[in-house]
Amino acid sequence: MTGAKRKLKLALYVFVFMTICLAALERFPSLTGYNVFNWHPIDQLIVIAKSQHKVWTDQAVKSKDLGSAITEYKRRYNREPPPQFDVWYKYAVDRSSAIIDDFDSIHDDLAPFWALSPLELRVRTKQAVFERWNEVVEIRIRSGQAFVPDMIPTHRWMIEGVVHMIQPFIEHIPDMDVAFNINDEPRVAVPFDKLQRLRGTRPSETPGPKSNLWTYDRKASFDSLSNQSSYGLFENWSFRENFQKYGSLACPSNSPAKRTRSWDWSRLCVSCFEPHSLGHFVRDWKLSASPCHQPDLVNLHGFYKSAAAFKTTKTLLPIFSQSKVAGYSDILYPTAWNYNDKIKYAPSSTRPDIPWSEKHETLFWRGSTSEGFSGFGAWRSMVRQRLTFLNNNSTQSLPVFLPVSQQAPNHYTYQHLTKKQFINRPSLRASNLSLDTRLIDITRCGFGDCQRETAQFGNASELQLSIHFREHWRYKYLLDMDGAGFSGRFLPFLQSHSLPFKAALFREWYDSRITAWLHFVPIDLRLHGLWSTLAYFAGGFGEKLQGTSSDSAIEPGEWIAEEGRRWAEKALRKEDMEIYFFRLLLEWGRLTDDRRDSLGV
Repeated sequence: MTGAKRKLKLALYVFVFMTICLAALERFPSLTGYNVFNWHPIDQLIVIAKSQHKVWTDQAVKSKDLGSAITEYKRRYNREPPPQFDVWYKYAVDRSSAIIDDFDSIHDDLAPFWALSPLELRVRTKQAVFERWNEVVEIRIRSGQAFVPDMIPTHRWMIEGVVHMIQPFIEHIPDMDVAFNINDEPRVAVPFDKLQRLRGTRPSETPGPKSNLWTYDRKASFDSLSNQSSYGLFENWSFRENFQKYGSLACPSNSPAKRTRSWDWSRLCVSCFEPHSLGHFVRDWKLSASPCHQPDLVNLHGFYKSAAAFKTTKTLLPIFSQSKVAGYSDILYPTAWNYNDKIKYAPSSTRPDIPWSEKHETLFWRGSTSEGFSGFGAWRSMVRQRLTFLNNNSTQSLPVFLPVSQQAPNHYTYQHLTKKQFINRPSLRASNLSLDTRLIDITRCGFGDCQRETAQFGNASELQLSIHFREHWRYKYLLDMDGAGFSGRFLPFLQSHSLPFKAALFREWYDSRITAWLHFVPIDLRLHGLWSTLAYFAGGFGEKLQGTSSDSAIEPGEWIAEEGRRWAEKALRKEDMEIYFFRLLLEWGRLTDDRRDSLGV
């Protein structure tokens, strides 16, 4: 066993012990009362995150040359790499890719499609783009050129951005048609039993030498398929609760999402967040997005409560999407939003990204009510509105994990506090902590909810004015949340010297590359741990950590901010988006090739 693995194993033993202790504190407060703990969970979560990321990066870039990359590919995926893998490898190495071997997210997304023949995949692609009502746009690649036969003007930026992203390597991509979802919401919800059968189909492979050449005249194999009707494949389920009908489809029948329903909005479902939490704090970021153990998600996010544009299918259609929620079978690709700098990290001389010590000790967020469509009170379930209410309400209280007293700074317990009491705790008052989270616009509402939200949050003249994006760099803690889909702000936040807090249901192409508590701070969608988490960083509770580029130890908040920034500069660049997309399209090219069982390097 390697040293890194021994450290990780030890950290996990500690982690399991703490999970049991804090779970008891959450579930049985009458037994524990105000029990005091002489450690803070975030300290251990940071230690575990460092070890996990070290183990992940060591295996993600093991290969040192093309031969070892091919060998590692075969070991991981039990098949030959696709044609042009050698070209992809050179492309990645020439651009100093931090990741060479671990593209498991691509293989996970594509795994169920191996159960379908190449012809069936081509037919289903044509079905997905059959008519504009589907809101799926086709990009055709022919002889190293990409074109769009039917551009939908409202989403021109997205599709043209995709074409722009693949230009540097398009000459190496075989002829193919690809279906792109133009909505924010995911589209493909395959039932659990069916998905398990599809994933259980092992790809066949013809024995003997492999061909590094695509099947001749792939163009004809796509062009010959026309008028593939999609009638009945999609269902419009916008403006309605979709958790039971679609959101939990991919969960097993014995899961809480299938067995129980969440009706009581007034009670915190402890059993729903325990599996992915350590007390108030998210310990498993990936698991925290799974609906299967969280039936209360129906009342926690606008996507499940009332998605604004939701046309979905239970048929495994090959649809490429910018983001998705757990349980959906869309194929993820890097979004053009970030590639084309729709929002960009670009500090200026007038609005610089100032040093950590000069930033305001503020949790900062601005946004609109774009998470979902609100009618008949649905807004009360949406994260953005709940956040705004929580941080701007003078009477609501939350349990906060804090030091018992100034005389016992290393002993912690839960204390119920209002916002005023929270920010006026001695350690937090000394840091001038503030919560500045406000709406700038009320939108996507009807049936009386626009008026109800206005009454709660204020009219247009009372809402906070929008700000220049560069104003964010004045603040230490930047909260990132989903809109109708993924947030386009997260990567710029990660690239900055500020610390991103992230509360999100949607996941993107890079999620397996980033590590919670090392590159960003995860927040549960229930927001019950938000103040406890903020208190740890603003109150100076954690031990200082050794900085990567500094000889001196720095505060945990600054340390995570700099670790995230450094990793983003290394593994989340535009070049990394191209490298990921290049490999994805090579894999998709093989899947749709009639000779796929005999293709290889």
